[in-house]
Amino acid sequence: MATNKAVLRPRSLRRPVLTVAVGVSAALASSGALAQEAAKDADSAEDLGVAEYKDYTADSNPYTSKAAPYKARVSADDRLTRPIAELPQTLSVLTETQIKESGYTDLARILDAQPGITVGTGENGNAFGDRYIIRGQEARSDVFVDGLRDPGMTTRESFAVDQIEIAKGPNSTFAGRGTAGGAVNLITKQASTDYSFTKASVGVGTDGFVRATADVNMPVSDTLAVRANALYAYTEIPNREPADRKRKGLAVSATFKPVDTFSLTLDYYGLRAKDNPDLGDYLLGDATVGERKPVKTPVYAQKQDFQKSDVDVFTGRLNWQLSDNIRLTNRMRYGMSDNGYVVTGARGVTTSVNDPNGAYDTFSLSTHQGWQDVKYFANQANLHVESEMLGGENDLIIGAEFTDHKVRNGLYANVNTGAFNCRTGTGAGTAFNAFCGLGPDGQAVDNLNTLLGREITKDRWDQDWHMKTVSAYIMDTIDLTSRLTVFGGIRLDHFTFDLGLQAADLSVTRYDFSDSFWNGHLGATYKIGDVGMIYASAATSADVNCGESDVGTSAGYGGCLVLDGQISGTKPERSVNLEAGTKFNLFDDRLLLTAAVFQITKDDVFEAAGSGYVPDGTGNTGKNRVRGFEIGVAGNLTPAWSMQGAITVLKAKILKSVANPLNEGKTLSNFANFQAQFQSRYQFTDDFAMGFAIKHKGKRYGGQPDTAPAFTTLPDSSYVYGQPVPAYTVGDFFAEYKFNKNLDFRLNVNNVTNERYYIAVYRSGSFLYRGDARQVVGTLNAKF
Repeated sequence: MATNKAVLRPRSLRRPVLTVAVGVSAALASSGALAQEAAKDADSAEDLGVAEYKDYTADSNPYTSKAAPYKARVSADDRLTRPIAELPQTLSVLTETQIKESGYTDLARILDAQPGITVGTGENGNAFGDRYIIRGQEARSDVFVDGLRDPGMTTRESFAVDQIEIAKGPNSTFAGRGTAGGAVNLITKQASTDYSFTKASVGVGTDGFVRATADVNMPVSDTLAVRANALYAYTEIPNREPADRKRKGLAVSATFKPVDTFSLTLDYYGLRAKDNPDLGDYLLGDATVGERKPVKTPVYAQKQDFQKSDVDVFTGRLNWQLSDNIRLTNRMRYGMSDNGYVVTGARGVTTSVNDPNGAYDTFSLSTHQGWQDVKYFANQANLHVESEMLGGENDLIIGAEFTDHKVRNGLYANVNTGAFNCRTGTGAGTAFNAFCGLGPDGQAVDNLNTLLGREITKDRWDQDWHMKTVSAYIMDTIDLTSRLTVFGGIRLDHFTFDLGLQAADLSVTRYDFSDSFWNGHLGATYKIGDVGMIYASAATSADVNCGESDVGTSAGYGGCLVLDGQISGTKPERSVNLEAGTKFNLFDDRLLLTAAVFQITKDDVFEAAGSGYVPDGTGNTGKNRVRGFEIGVAGNLTPAWSMQGAITVLKAKILKSVANPLNEGKTLSNFANFQAQFQSRYQFTDDFAMGFAIKHKGKRYGGQPDTAPAFTTLPDSSYVYGQPVPAYTVGDFFAEYKFNKNLDFRLNVNNVTNERYYIAVYRSGSFLYRGDARQVVGTLNAKF
């Protein structure tokens, strides 16, 4: 069937490079069109004699051009109908090339390097999976895959990812509940009839590192294509063996495109991740006489410890061009994940004077465990209507979404068959009553990694969480003049929720409620000449009581807050983001410079009583604020020099707290005032490139979400925070050599100076998660 593809593509993809807009996320037809445009950009670069651009990125990546491998031109969310350089918000995008050259593969390690994001620990040292704080706001449930929420706390890998998009600032119009600080969207690799390739990589390195991946796209015919990505990876945690990580993954995508106006894509994603996790060091000291300090510990992980995530996800995507200016897209997904962990923690102690060896400094071992089964269904439909209005281009989107998320949390029965080896506490007697990691000589005890002698079996469920959501939204982007563009949207979400709690005697208590709320965003951009623009925007977010699926009625951690025996008596938490900024798209769309100032005010914050483990609290009685600015760069400063990174300066303040008035004026937990990250690459010759990355995070303090860190008031009325995570600066190095057009080699040295640094702390200071020590990896890449 002969059809004009230029007409059938969304209008945003028919413009010149400097004004090309987004229209790609769920539609392979659009992805193929973008891939073709990327190739055209590269061809233009070669026409100019820029040989350094060749083969920076695969032709199959639809979001970047070879001319600027660290710069994404467009978002994969086709509801963003303008290029990233024209959006009135901070959207940080990590491209496939940048991710691979960084040497990081797990999402947690990738995002830990990004400014404005800190990594947190969960309740009880929750090791289910990833947990992030964006601009000071909890975001552990705000991870999305191709625009659909990925519920539960699983381990997430990058082997099937084209790019990672980090939207900073509230954006519930797009994402629904939560997203008070932003959201993370993983964009997966899709099959296409537009190209055929086979790529394979094998990496080996120190600490037993092995990683093998394969990526094959095969057009079966002019109308059908299949793509498969496979992964096997293993490594010991650098300098912390026997702790280790193991990954197996498979992603398969098939696209059927009988005509240019219609495509259907079916995907499967599977991951098997199993670690022997290391909870790292701990804090020790008296905050009243000096800041608590990290204590370096030997590896105390037990042989039987584990953290696992088994993930299976099935997705269908439809893209249908109904007419020249009307397009329908639909995503449907069913997913399951089976997560669990039994891990060992450490806490500094001094043995009892009644211990047979007397009183000596050591650390005691403890057990932390839980399992989580997740099942979810989601469907999102969008109608895209393009027209001319007020003399300019108008991109209208009408959408609806239904999600059904079920998360069942439970316990493991763990019996420690090992013999106690020390006595702690003040009670009389000399009998051993604890497991200690250091002997009286200050050395690690014998058989430290088998000391507890664990026997583990899966036990009962204790929390059964279920959230259904029906959502409707409308968004519009209008060019009022050739320079002025207005963005706007509203969204209504209606929730139906129930929670079952099962006690040790198997009795069950149930809670349920329903709720609805509105959110919106409004922004405007004004072009300055041909390469720059300024913008201003306002956006809101809201979160429902019981919005976090992993903590039951631990109200201080995002669990259900109970008032007068009910969870329906609270209002949604509300956040408002005000942002103003500028973006300059330089060097023929190859370098993007951004700067933004912003303020996030979160009101009606749920406040729990006491420690936060309990369901009781004072309701919507808290308020906090985050102010800051961010300066970013992505792209090529010269034909041979690529760079991606940003500097973020933030300041948080608790404005109101009825549950604990002493918190007012304090900072937020898990919050760094200053963060910076830059990754740079220089192409010295057509065959040889070298680069480095540097990341810095300022000091932060552990504690509950939306509250101040634990602090001690001193006699002079000053105060000191009790659970510090020291600031750190870590550098990475990489080099690449291309033997020919089909074969190249990359060397990564991460944490070049072998810095001992920490990425997160549990609120008690018992777990101080260590970043990875130095690791050297060589990777051979082949493509055909």
